[in-house]
Amino acid sequence: MDWMQPMRIFVAVVQNGSLSSAGRQLGLSPASVSRHIGALEESLGCRLVNRTSRKLTLTEPGELYYAKVGEILQQIAEANNIVAELQAHPRGTLRVHSRVLVGHLHIVPLLPEFLARYPEVTVDLLMSNRVIDVVEQNIDVDIRIGKLVDSSLVARKLAASERIVCASPAYLQGRARLAEPSELAGHNCLTYRINVGRTVWRFLDGAGVLQEIPVQGNLTTDNGYALLTATLAGVGIALMPDWSVRDHLASGRLVRLLPEYRVSHIEFDNGIYAVFQKSRHMSAKVRTFIDYLVTAFEQHLG
Repeated sequence: MDWMQPMRIFVAVVQNGSLSSAGRQLGLSPASVSRHIGALEESLGCRLVNRTSRKLTLTEPGELYYAKVGEILQQIAEANNIVAELQAHPRGTLRVHSRVLVGHLHIVPLLPEFLARYPEVTVDLLMSNRVIDVVEQNIDVDIRIGKLVDSSLVARKLAASERIVCASPAYLQGRARLAEPSELAGHNCLTYRINVGRTVWRFLDGAGVLQEIPVQGNLTTDNGYALLTATLAGVGIALMPDWSVRDHLASGRLVRLLPEYRVSHIEFDNGIYAVFQKSRHMSAKVRTFIDYLVTAFEQHLG
């Protein structure tokens, strides 16, 4: 920084004992060093150095200025080293926000190994279903579902995902097979609260024909865990992300319905994304955490 250059030159002059020696250390001519010292003295309104042909001595203001400036430059150097270390090695506090269900099912289980690998990192994990302002709330990584709208941020996809209609065998027992989306009108549909008003599930068939089906039931919630628990208990039919029910489908505790349709309650991109701020100099803790998530999600959901 330009404002620091005269300070560094002044300190070099004092430490080397002459303008010429300071100039050799800094790669400057003695005349250039002298001009910088003169400009510094002019800006301060006092003489810092008494110069003769044989030696250089500090004035009283010069001694005080040297003591303080030396401390300042040392602190700046230490600060630069600390920042460089943060950029080079994962360390410090990592603030992470996640949607609740994906956080509980897939982010929290990954944290013990990450923290064991990088003991100098502390994770501050927040979970909610609100869309948060990453910059305002100083969030390093936000785990979101669906396409990124804010172009000032960067999104890295962790896993592709789709929503599926499912129910437990207990709920389906004694009921006719669900063949068309329109037949949902006769079922108890457990819904995720998005906003006030009716809930509509959207179905896209193989020919690209879109159907919007109003659904209703005796449970509406903004908590994915509550929806999953009620579905497993046989309360009704739910629309769930595949990553939240894959183990239950494999075990037979849930059954997928209408598999020939693509389904969504809002949009058809339901992938899991790590969202973060654009930066030419991403910190090591953020870069390492995102890389760790990408690898882990590929192993568990790929």
